[in-house]
Amino acid sequence: MPVPLEDLRVLVADDHALYRRGLVMELEESDDLEVVAEAASGEEAVEQAVSLAPDVILMDVHMPGIGGIEATRRLMEATPTARVLMLSVSDETDDLLDAVKAGAAGYLLKETSIAEISDSARRVARGHCFVSPELAGRLLAEFAAMARRLDAEPRVEAAPALLTTREIDVLQAMADGADDAAIASTTGMSAHAVRNHVRNILEKLQLASRTEAVLYAVRSRLVDP
Repeated sequence: MPVPLEDLRVLVADDHALYRRGLVMELEESDDLEVVAEAASGEEAVEQAVSLAPDVILMDVHMPGIGGIEATRRLMEATPTARVLMLSVSDETDDLLDAVKAGAAGYLLKETSIAEISDSARRVARGHCFVSPELAGRLLAEFAAMARRLDAEPRVEAAPALLTTREIDVLQAMADGADDAAIASTTGMSAHAVRNHVRNILEKLQLASRTEAVLYAVRSRLVDP
């Protein structure tokens, strides 16, 4: 469920102290944003996020230690409702795709204005996903290429027989855009059980990400688009 914007709590994770401090000061100028903590490494970001449960984590991609993408992956396992908005100087497609696969809800370049970062944090808190316009075209192109690969190389001929009824229900919810927390809420399962079903779906379909699973399921008519 989207959080009320007047209660929007933000964690800022970035190893560059000057940039982080400047971002925090600018964010705190907004009446509807509260910076509850800062982190200078991926490990610290995970620890703070698990402890404080902020509504949005602004996460630098490249940080000492495990880095922002691995930190996001660990956060998704520990707190599936977390909403991570990646911030980076990198416009590399691989970084963008790795962030999406890790579970990030958004990806912005650091050259983005503070006002745009704040607005994107609000969008992410509402449950939306957001990518810098400069990178959106690349993401769509990669998804199109992924879809073509799945069309050309169907990996599982008898997928419906492999998946249980509950797994197909979870797959349908994923296709509808629901995250793990929403799936758990609507099905009555625990978040842990949902994550197990998602992992089983990927293993059975021999796919690497939720996005690939949804694309495969829609094109194979396992679920309604």
